[in-house]
Amino acid sequence: MKNVLVLCTGNSCRSQMAHGYLEHFQEKLANIYSAGIETHGLNPMAVSIMKEDKVDISHHTSNHVDEYAGIDWDYIITVCDHAKEHCPFIPAKNARRLHQNFVDPSKVDGSEQEIHEAFVSTRDEIKEFCHDFVREELMG
Repeated sequence: MKNVLVLCTGNSCRSQMAHGYLEHFQEKLANIYSAGIETHGLNPMAVSIMKEDKVDISHHTSNHVDEYAGIDWDYIITVCDHAKEHCPFIPAKNARRLHQNFVDPSKVDGSEQEIHEAFVSTRDEIKEFCHDFVREELMG
């Protein structure tokens, strides 16, 4: 079984959503992990916005990338520019490294509606990316 790491800055929002969708779109093709170069805790709005799309990530934890040392990665996916630029070296000579920057909806200021819309927009972009990744990389 393949091992997939989704990496973000704080492992609280975007990487958690990607982790949820990667698990949702595949079964028994890969072990999915998410981590951050820091840990910020699970973002409650990320949990809520995923629940709206019937994907439960409430059981996820915010993990530091060092917690997964020694895993033989097949894929390392960074979902924000900051993590890509500041990630410590992850020894994984055979890993395919992919990068897709998604806007951080937790940084949006505005009305409750504007913040909700930002989370929906990012969630939907992540959903499409994860669907395509599973189809092209794990099933392909």
